[in-house]
Amino acid sequence: MSYKGKLNFVGLTDKGMVRPNNEDAFGTSLDTGLVVVADGMGGYKAGEVASGIAVQTITEFVANGLKDTRKRSGSSESGYSHESTLLRNAILKANDIIFQTAQSQPQCEGMGTTVVACLFYNNRVSVAHVGDSRVYRIRHGQFEQVTVDHSLLQELVSRGFYTPEEARKSLNKNLVTRALGIEPTVQVDVQED
Repeated sequence: MSYKGKLNFVGLTDKGMVRPNNEDAFGTSLDTGLVVVADGMGGYKAGEVASGIAVQTITEFVANGLKDTRKRSGSSESGYSHESTLLRNAILKANDIIFQTAQSQPQCEGMGTTVVACLFYNNRVSVAHVGDSRVYRIRHGQFEQVTVDHSLLQELVSRGFYTPEEARKSLNKNLVTRALGIEPTVQVDVQED
């Protein structure tokens, strides 16, 4: 099912004022209802390579997987919809490729990226993410953060060491606790709405 005329995706990246190159990547597909954003980890080798691999792998995996998934309905063994499971598996595949590339190519050693992806289907959306790339939605004129960061700062807030207001002023905002490509496996958070 194509979402042309039903959804609009717009993306823009900027290298910012700190790094000499842009380590962000994004992909959209109105044919599949997919949007993916990856933020290569600044200061690490080949962050732009990791984010590019993530977007390309997830986009291709979802497109190929939907050919079979959309023929079925209901939930998978995990309790999630087939679309959510597909999205999670696409991110796991991206992690595997990034990790293997980092292991086999010395110039890419230690590369990593955060990622967040949304897959729209049947008036629903599945959201999957790793790291501190976020999804927001607007309801009744209010921004609402949908995802919860995988970061040291968020863990400290969740455990009551910081209030959200104190966290906004913290200098340690960029220490992620999960990212693609750093370890051979990664935990992906999935939500359905």
